[in-house]
Amino acid sequence: MIECPRDAWQGLAKIIPTEAKVQYLLGLAAAGFKHIDAVSFVSPKHVPQMADSEDVMKGFLAGLPAGAKPPEIIGIVVNARGMERALATPGVSTLGYPYSISAYFRRANANMTRAESRMVVEQLRRTTKTSGHGLVIYISMAFGNPYEEPWGPEIVKETLVWLKDLGVRTVSLADTAGTATPAEVRALYEAVKDCAPEIELGVHLHSRPEGAAEKVLAAYDAGCRRFDGALTGLGGCPFAGDDLVGNIATETVVSALATRGADPGIRREDLAPVIAMTQEIRAKYAHEVSAK
Repeated sequence: MIECPRDAWQGLAKIIPTEAKVQYLLGLAAAGFKHIDAVSFVSPKHVPQMADSEDVMKGFLAGLPAGAKPPEIIGIVVNARGMERALATPGVSTLGYPYSISAYFRRANANMTRAESRMVVEQLRRTTKTSGHGLVIYISMAFGNPYEEPWGPEIVKETLVWLKDLGVRTVSLADTAGTATPAEVRALYEAVKDCAPEIELGVHLHSRPEGAAEKVLAAYDAGCRRFDGALTGLGGCPFAGDDLVGNIATETVVSALATRGADPGIRREDLAPVIAMTQEIRAKYAHEVSAK
């Protein structure tokens, strides 16, 4: 279970104070989360919400109880400059990179060609191997896109094989536009899961609230054991064309997995304090449905 406050926060209408972010991350750690997508190292001009990532991490490490083992902290990067910042930030243990298989989405969000984006992934793999950091690659638009571009499981397979050959060992399939049905989630996961068995293959799904549990179970039943979520579903999805489509609520993931007897290591009763903090952030800093 990977909790994703960075994803939930980055498009909110008002800037969340650094100390509020620090206390939230400490709340997640206290609730038992061992893997947190917490910060990103991107241009403040493009994502002003995440301009204080270094200060957030400094405060988080200082606030942990003495002797406590820090959770895995994922820091998202999109270029070499971001990678340098992430590597220089104590507490960031894993770097994450969104690799889009949609040319339109890649140009709109990173202004990169396919070759340029692949060069970033290759550099990340070399550098994290040397530094001892983890690396997770998110395959954006893995379940299709709304841009009428070519898409199919074979494109996802080719990408996974390429990543496997580079030595990447953690990949998350992202339903970036939130358009996949539960049947499509299961079909894609089943179609690609065996092409690179060396890779831990997870999902980062978006959904309307009423369809979220079905998508989680579709992935689980297909063999997925790595799930991203955001408490209360905070954080929307501007690519879906539907204000109700956004991050799947972590509490929904936990409840859905419980119906299969699966234990993500998070107890619902421990979530109440940090859910209350999430609702406070929503009330103070999200004047409208947020965008990822």
